[in-house]
Amino acid sequence: MMTILFLVFPFAMILAAFCDLLSMTIPNRVNAGLCAAFLVLAPFAGLGWDAMALHLATAFCVLLLGIACFSAGWMGGGDAKLMTAVALWLGPGEALLQYAVLSAILGGVLTLLILNARAVMAPATGVGFVDRLLHHETGVPYGIALGAAGLLLFPTTIYFDAAIRTLAG
Repeated sequence: MMTILFLVFPFAMILAAFCDLLSMTIPNRVNAGLCAAFLVLAPFAGLGWDAMALHLATAFCVLLLGIACFSAGWMGGGDAKLMTAVALWLGPGEALLQYAVLSAILGGVLTLLILNARAVMAPATGVGFVDRLLHHETGVPYGIALGAAGLLLFPTTIYFDAAIRTLAG
């Protein structure tokens, strides 16, 4: 069980980032799977019912914020759902704040890279997803930044610690 605990979150972050890169969408099954995995695996990481309830409340607040940002046209629906799933895993506290800041920084760098590429390259590479990214009317696959931030923060989580403790002993 601890191997799954160790792998499910990073796998979901990588999958979300690649899906967004290739298709500009994050499949609902990635976000739903991440939420379901939290409900199953959180007790193995040492979260009790009270802590899980706080994680659920935090995720609900992030979902409301994501819906508002989506409605304003500031982000995609998949991004809002991925942030919600990550908030479920991280819960209230410093880790979620670090995730938000790191996602913003990585998203800014990603946006600048894509804008610079669009300024010097035409969407005529013959590679579908590259041409889509180079097209001026295409958005930014922000799921890459969200996934990368999740991967970078994962070693600081209780899930990582629980998996390491189990593997070590």
